[in-house]
Amino acid sequence: MPNLDIHASKEYTMMVEPGIMDRLGELVLRVANPKKVCLVSDTNVSELFAEKATRSLQKEGFDVNVLILAPGEGTKSMSSLNRILEFLAEHEYTRSDILVALGGGVIGDLTGFAAATYLRGIPFIQVPTTLLAAVDASIGGKTAINLKAGKNLAGAFWQPSLVLFDVDTVLELPEEQFKDGISEIIKSAVIGDAKLFDYLQTVENPKIIDFTMECVMGAVKVKRDLVAKDERDTGMRKLLNFGHTMGHAIELVSDYKISHGRAVAIGMLACAKAADKMGWSNRDCAIPIWQVIDKYGIDAKCPFDPHQLAAAALNDKKRSGDNISIVIPLEIGMGAIMDIPVHELEEFFRAGLE
Repeated sequence: MPNLDIHASKEYTMMVEPGIMDRLGELVLRVANPKKVCLVSDTNVSELFAEKATRSLQKEGFDVNVLILAPGEGTKSMSSLNRILEFLAEHEYTRSDILVALGGGVIGDLTGFAAATYLRGIPFIQVPTTLLAAVDASIGGKTAINLKAGKNLAGAFWQPSLVLFDVDTVLELPEEQFKDGISEIIKSAVIGDAKLFDYLQTVENPKIIDFTMECVMGAVKVKRDLVAKDERDTGMRKLLNFGHTMGHAIELVSDYKISHGRAVAIGMLACAKAADKMGWSNRDCAIPIWQVIDKYGIDAKCPFDPHQLAAAALNDKKRSGDNISIVIPLEIGMGAIMDIPVHELEEFFRAGLE
C-alpha cells in the first residue's frame, strides 16, 4: 500500500490504507515503545473509532488514557487547549509519552498544539478520520487554535511522528464532510497538479476507496513538496492558502456555521474570477474551477458582501503590515503568491464575487 515520506525538521511517514484502525497499536509501536498514550478525540468520532483504537493500542502494551472533547470549530480554543494540558499533567505524562489525535482537523490542530506546548514539546501522532484532515491538517506541522479575532491566530510548528489515515473511515463520513475534503483536494490540484485536476474533472462513478486513495495521494504530494521547500510558511508554502484568505473570513463572519471546505471553495472561485478580470492569470481558470466544484455538489454561493469579508480578513495571519498575501491561479496546476495592500482587498473580493 502507498506510503509517503515527509521531509521537514522531523522526517516521518504518512500511511494511507484501508483497515489501519485495527492495526493502530502495531503501527504506533514502530515509532514509540510501549508507554502512556493520551488519545484525544471528540464525541462524534469516539463513538465510531475510540474503542477500536484503544483496544488496538492496549494490545501492543500501551497504557491508554482517553480524553473526549465536544465536536466543532468551537473546540479549537484556549479553554480546550488548557483542558488537554491539565489532563496530561494530572496523569503525569512525560516527554517519553505520546499524544494521539483521533479525529478531524479541529482535533488534529488542537492536539498538535498541546503536544508542542506541554513540557515544551512531546511526540504526537495524527490519525485523521475525515478526508479534509487527511489532505490538509494532518501533515505539514501547523498546529493552532482560534481566537475571537480570527482563525488559527495562536499556534506552533510541530511535526507529528507519524500520520495514519484509514481510508475506510470515509465510508462513515456525512456527504457534506466528504465535500469539504474534495474542496481541499481541488485546491491542491489547482496550485500544483494539473493531472489530479483532470482526474477530478473526468472520473465517473469511481469506487469510493479507490477514488479516495488516488485523491489523497495526489493532494498530499503537492503539500509534501511545498513543506519540504518551506516548512515555516514564509515562501512557497503560502500557495496552500489558495482560497483561504476569503475562506477564513467567511468562516469567521458566519460564526463557523459555514464549513471550512465550502468557505475555501467560495474563496477559490472568487480568487480565480478576480485574477481573470484583472489580467493576472495566464488562462481563464474560473470556469474549470467552477465546473469541478459544481460536479461534486459543493455550494460556492457567498452569502456575505465584500466589505464584511475584507474587514474580517484584516486579522488574518497572512497579513504582514499594510500588505496581505493572496494566492491566484496562473493556470490549472500552477499558482502564484501576490502581496496586495490591505486597502485593495475589498476591491479584489468584489471583483471575485460580482
